[in-house]
Amino acid sequence: MKMLGFFGLVVAVSVATNLTTSYVSHKSENPENQENQLPANYAKFSHVANAMETDFTVAAELSIHAVVHVTTKTPMKVQQMDGFSNDPFFEYFFGTPKRNQQKDAPMQEASGSGVIISNDGYIVTNNHVVDGSTAIEVTLNDKRTFKAKVIGTDPNTDIALIKIDATNLPVIIFGNSDSLKVGQWVLAVGNPFNLTSTVTAGIVSAKARDINIINSQMKIESFIQTDAAVNPGNSGGALVNTRGELVGINTAIASQTGSYVGYSFAIPVSIVQKVVADLRKYSVVQRAILGVKLKIITNDLQKEKKLKTLEGAYVDEVVEESAAKKAGVKEGDIINNVNGIEVKSVSELQEQIARYRPGDKVTIGIIRDNKDLKLNVELKNQRGSTGIVSILNSDDVLGGTYKELSDKTKQQLDLDYGIEVKSISKGKLADQGIKPGFIILKINNQPVRSASDIQAAYDAVINNGEQEKVLLIAGLYPNGKITYFAINVAD
Repeated sequence: MKMLGFFGLVVAVSVATNLTTSYVSHKSENPENQENQLPANYAKFSHVANAMETDFTVAAELSIHAVVHVTTKTPMKVQQMDGFSNDPFFEYFFGTPKRNQQKDAPMQEASGSGVIISNDGYIVTNNHVVDGSTAIEVTLNDKRTFKAKVIGTDPNTDIALIKIDATNLPVIIFGNSDSLKVGQWVLAVGNPFNLTSTVTAGIVSAKARDINIINSQMKIESFIQTDAAVNPGNSGGALVNTRGELVGINTAIASQTGSYVGYSFAIPVSIVQKVVADLRKYSVVQRAILGVKLKIITNDLQKEKKLKTLEGAYVDEVVEESAAKKAGVKEGDIINNVNGIEVKSVSELQEQIARYRPGDKVTIGIIRDNKDLKLNVELKNQRGSTGIVSILNSDDVLGGTYKELSDKTKQQLDLDYGIEVKSISKGKLADQGIKPGFIILKINNQPVRSASDIQAAYDAVINNGEQEKVLLIAGLYPNGKITYFAINVAD
């Protein structure tokens, strides 16, 4: 079977068509005014690059010093061999028996790459490079090393922003990923197999690829596909054009072995800029939501629905009280334009909407009954408002979706309230081993009747000012067995 994976982590391809669109201003979201941070030799080399499209020495010289080696340490999970190990509720109140505690948990070391985007030490990398790590070290191209701290992460795009305490650092300037053409030369700069400062060349093989590799409810996948050779350790490294401008962050490879065999994938800088700007300003990405579930338009769907085109994103469902619903979007519409930019696929629509924030107003083009229409939409956040989100949504942290209990389930289990876990993605619920079908009854001794009650409990814990931020969850599975979980949401 063909495999797709983050560098160093190979996972099987699966099909996912249940998409909730979310999306930012194309320009002006640069984390810094980079005009004041151009490499000293940029002006000298840029005109040469324009005249010599296949001369890679210019791009290499302009980018290699701003790509860093990132090494991390992550505690390995140790299986507890004790009767209390399956009772988080007991452990929270009484502690784990000392005979099972280890003074020093074994650490797992990993490495990747990063790109310096400001001369005062801000570095962009992949979320999967730093996820779960307790120590991060950055080595510059001149061999200096620094401890790094995480400023913010976005699992939905696999972007992370870290910082080191340094000044006068070399930077890569942002290019324009929108202007990339299939067949255009690009360079991948990174640290494969701990071989620092490695440069490989290839061409843009495709754009707006959705390879279903990000495990997140609100994932955004619109990758640049290239045939530049990349391998484990390239994650978080730079994809640059022949002018040495950053056009993407290398993220994944298509492989059956875990090593490079032909294709690699990078996050477009158009997405990176918005995510990084939000992480610097808010510590959390301001995700704009259109509020529709989409389908890829296939030949079969075109014939079934009698559509006049195979291009665009088919609206399979409009979420109640969403921005799309308020604007008049209907099931069966085809969205093919956002603020004058054509979108030919679901991934292209995601990429466009990902450039905006809640409260931004956009004009979308749709096809309805084979007629072209334009609708004005005020985008919302994941909580259904147009305000700025100051903390992560509980869904992002817990990684669950929920549904109301049916009357039949209430009767069978003799329940007056509760909410069922409908699905699980990467997050705290999965870490605790909670499965779909689990019914949450109380959180921190407060009855839970809806998903909003979960959010309220989460907000109360996050904002309580105390160091420990724990959700005590009581619930049961359909077999009626009561189970308790203690989830630290501050980790």
